[in-house]
Amino acid sequence: MKPHFLYFAYGSNLLSSRLRARTASARVVGRAVLRSHVLRWHMASADGSGKCDVVAMDDADAAVHGVVYRIDLAEKHLLDRAESLGVGYREERVTVELEGHRAMACVYRALRIDAAAVPYDWYHALVLGGAREHDLPAHYRQRLAAVTTRPDPDPQRASLHFALVHGAGVDLSGRPA
Repeated sequence: MKPHFLYFAYGSNLLSSRLRARTASARVVGRAVLRSHVLRWHMASADGSGKCDVVAMDDADAAVHGVVYRIDLAEKHLLDRAESLGVGYREERVTVELEGHRAMACVYRALRIDAAAVPYDWYHALVLGGAREHDLPAHYRQRLAAVTTRPDPDPQRASLHFALVHGAGVDLSGRPA
């Protein structure tokens, strides 16, 4: 096996096709939970919208659901570039609960925060699509589905991203399967 790292996806990279477009070696290890954290949509993106972030909370009941992927170490720079490492996000190591076991994984956390940021509808669709694809808990998907979004002023960019979600055959309703 090639040298690899574990990556905890909680935002748009939940959708396997999105992550594989960035790092072709990405393979699902399993669903995971990051305890004592909450999901926020407040990362101030260069495109003017809000992107996902995980925020530590002093609350044992708080949890972010996601997926752990195994990615070849040789592709790490590709993920770093996609996540705007050092500009949009910083990298950290976190302990997640991965199918009943503890595991260390790489996670990206926002550097630029804007509490008023709102995600574009296509970005929201990627996140929700990934949550549906990996059958994250129904209550969590419902919370994701309830997030307020706005249309992207760049219709071409929006179309490209929506095509990725629809190409994955994902129901975006947020309703339990």
